[in-house]
Amino acid sequence: MKSFLITAFILLSGFLFSQTEKTQLPLIPQPNYVAIAQGSFTLSDSTVIVAGEDQFEANYLKSYLKENYGLELRIDSHYPPFKNFISLLTLISNDGGNSNKEFYDLKITTKGIAIKANANEGFFYALQTLFQLMPLDTSVRRTVPCLQIYDSPRYLWRGMHLDCSRHFFSKDEVKKYIDYIAMYKMNTFHWHLTDDQGWRIEIKKYPLLTQISSQRKETVIGKPVDKKGQPLKDVKYDNKPYGGFYTQDEIKEVVAYASERHITVVPEIEMPGHSLAALAAYPQLSCIGGPFEPRTTWGVSDELFCAGNDSSFYFLQDIISEVIDLFPGKYIHIGGDECPKVRWQKCPKCQNRIKEEHLKDEHQLQSYFITRMEKFINDKGRQIIGWDEILEGGLAPNATVMSWRGIKGGIEAAKQNHTVVMSPGKPCYFDHYQVKDRTNEPLAIGGFNPIDSVYNYDPTPVTLSEDQKKYILGAQGNVWTEYILDFKQVEYMAIPRMPALAEALWTKPENKNYRNFIERLKTHSRVLDKKHTNYAKHFKLNTTSK
Repeated sequence: MKSFLITAFILLSGFLFSQTEKTQLPLIPQPNYVAIAQGSFTLSDSTVIVAGEDQFEANYLKSYLKENYGLELRIDSHYPPFKNFISLLTLISNDGGNSNKEFYDLKITTKGIAIKANANEGFFYALQTLFQLMPLDTSVRRTVPCLQIYDSPRYLWRGMHLDCSRHFFSKDEVKKYIDYIAMYKMNTFHWHLTDDQGWRIEIKKYPLLTQISSQRKETVIGKPVDKKGQPLKDVKYDNKPYGGFYTQDEIKEVVAYASERHITVVPEIEMPGHSLAALAAYPQLSCIGGPFEPRTTWGVSDELFCAGNDSSFYFLQDIISEVIDLFPGKYIHIGGDECPKVRWQKCPKCQNRIKEEHLKDEHQLQSYFITRMEKFINDKGRQIIGWDEILEGGLAPNATVMSWRGIKGGIEAAKQNHTVVMSPGKPCYFDHYQVKDRTNEPLAIGGFNPIDSVYNYDPTPVTLSEDQKKYILGAQGNVWTEYILDFKQVEYMAIPRMPALAEALWTKPENKNYRNFIERLKTHSRVLDKKHTNYAKHFKLNTTSK
């Protein structure tokens, strides 16, 4: 009977929640089921947080209220007799609830705030909703409206990526990026740590990676290609050494910080291509022997790990072993993209490998390379994820595909019963321009991904069968940093496209409305102003792309 009543409430709540009421609640992402009630609840110094003393979410709430509202609340395992509380209680899933660990039930009455969830993830997301309901003006009464929300996300993988290879960002800046991801109830941080232009993670067995590979002698100024993508004859450089890396202790700190906020960090260690920086330190692992240096321009290098040299695999296995010790998540991203085969075509060792393994060509050699590394990673209890080029020559048995060259790779992988994360360049590359008029815009790599195209993106291709659709885990936005020089520019390129994508991945299509989102975003921008976020403000001028 209780289950029936909850179901009826959920169905009814959509009817009760008018468009006007949605605008009045500046919530991003939009909750899926909401019912508005009369009145409000006022927080005060006598409000009690009812929870376990060691529960992170309870202490997180306590710290937030103290920092933002000057409230010193105590945590108690018992309800106060005067009914002035914020409670965090476990919801028994077989008692009419939802078994999803990200599900939450938030009920606000005049007597208190009751949060129920099946797991800490749900409590954390309920708090993000509560924080957005709190008044921004701390001088007024600290009231929140009475309502009830039943909410859970549409997709399992709701991610954001940050490239720290091309330009390096400090540990604290990475944490701030994670805070944004958490605020919008996203749960995956894809950390791009290695590439041709720089190696950013300490590997104790190979110290030259931080001594040599993390440093480049200079950086190209502007774009080294013309409007047609052809190399310029007169390329200019800044003549300034550039570098940086994260120690293993810093990595552990960032991973722990993300984990508390229920964000899984997925490290990316590029192979077999995009490896010039690593080969600068260990040139014997290349096909031609070097010498090399970390790349000072953008684009793709022909240099890659020699697939005919077993030492290449032993080297990468040693690295992955240390990486696995640092990152407890399920996935290790191995790149696999933009891998030129010209060195392999002329390398006697690689050609001998093709012959010995009875491979058809260099594409199958890449599949051999990825599959061999996958077996090692699987034996360590983890799984690989790679860009959609890992489909070439045959997909490794247990691989997850991240589709970036459109959605074709994702569709192909799903049809082969492989899990997929959709991340097509259009509209999920946030290093592209946000508006057509680029007069006052910072230099970007090109392209055009306005906020409305991000908001309206649906990761599940309609061409897939119902059975195949289950392999689409979700999607993520990518921030590549060839032309993003500092963290303020990261913020500008990521926000507000990040919250737009967050709502696309959390909220069911029938509960989405772009114009309503823009109105909520305008109100929400006051939160960003309070955080001194350098966000793009085009949405304040119009609700459509310009």
